Amino acid sequence: MTEVILGKNQYGKAENHVVRIHRGTERHVIRDLVVTSQLRGDFDAVHTQGDNGHCVPTDTQKNTVFAFVQQYGVNSPEELLLKLSEHFTSEFEWVSGGRWAADEHAWDRINDSNHCFVQNKQEVRTSVLVTDGEKQTVISGFKDLTVLKSTESGFHGYPRDRYTTLPETTDRIMSTDVATRWRYNTTDVDFDAVYADVKKIILDKFTDHYSRALQETLYLMGKAVIEAHPEIDEIKFSCPNKHHFVYDLSFCDLPNDNETHYAADRPFGLIEATVQRKDAQPDEHAWMGITGFC
Repeated sequence: MTEVILGKNQYGKAENHVVRIHRGTERHVIRDLVVTSQLRGDFDAVHTQGDNGHCVPTDTQKNTVFAFVQQYGVNSPEELLLKLSEHFTSEFEWVSGGRWAADEHAWDRINDSNHCFVQNKQEVRTSVLVTDGEKQTVISGFKDLTVLKSTESGFHGYPRDRYTTLPETTDRIMSTDVATRWRYNTTDVDFDAVYADVKKIILDKFTDHYSRALQETLYLMGKAVIEAHPEIDEIKFSCPNKHHFVYDLSFCDLPNDNETHYAADRPFGLIEATVQRKDAQPDEHAWMGITGFC
């Protein structure tokens, strides 16, 4: 008979959507999180023998998320994930680590109201904590931040062969949906403050140069983040080219001087890159389980 063993595994409760209203003052604060909890440890018997003696129910993990949000509030999603990790690895001796993740949806005040909000659709904030014994690694980021520059971008000087039809240009629309994650080298971080500054750096760098390719822009954004934040060792980007093509209106004798465009949603170029501190140690284990490039 073929010898079979259990490989790496984890389990938990995904997509726990919890909304916390901080009512400590008349000016309420809303934090809207979708939290996933997954445990790693001694779960061999659960899989191979059907022995649930070590199987902390996924429902218990769900209840713990909601209880911790009520008990501690939400200062930042990363701090919540650290508290969950500390709880499960200390409460259950056979739990040696795990993976905790949160997506946060932002809300803005309506007319500076104390208690009325409109959901901000700019981006979704992402957070992942990977715990392996004593080691804790936090990976933060965001996705679905759509940006566009209407000029100061081009694409030329590329190799051509018999399949190349794309015309070169020195003035084009460049647009993308920024998805990015960065890996911290410490957990002693003001996560909300760093998040706000990293987003600002990325947006500032998107605007401040003539872009010869989306690849160049991603590198410059990542370089600026690494240089500004010694607590970050690497940052990854996954960005589609949201193509805009000048529409040919010659059929009706209308000039079109790079003004009216056809926005194509597919196929699209997909540009992905990692920018890292030169002497930083890689940590592929921490990235395991993150879907796609980042």
